[in-house]
Amino acid sequence: QVQLQESGPGLVKPSQTLSLTCTVSGGSITTNYYYWSWIRQAPGKGLEWMGAIAYSGSLYDSPSLKSRTSISRDTAKNQFTLQLSSVTPEDTAVYYCNTFIYWGQGTQATVSS
Repeated sequence: QVQLQESGPGLVKPSQTLSLTCTVSGGSITTNYYYWSWIRQAPGKGLEWMGAIAYSGSLYDSPSLKSRTSISRDTAKNQFTLQLSSVTPEDTAVYYCNTFIYWGQGTQATVSS
């Protein structure tokens, strides 16, 4: 069974870059037809898909966040990462990594000075 675990700094200052890592176990991020996504949920709001990286390394961006997001992977570590630049308090949310029915537990990221 695939397991995902997010990790990140927890607190980021406005204008900085938020960097999150998803560590995958129980399966390889290069397994055919797997797509690895970042999804967030801000307080009182619904889920927002932020982007994904495919098993092939192809990238998929959310049009609303494209200019601020960068997704990459480290196949040796079986991890994929999200960088969100120029953060504001509106980026405060629980951030999840996901593939198919598998979700990480989420990591809280708060943007505050």
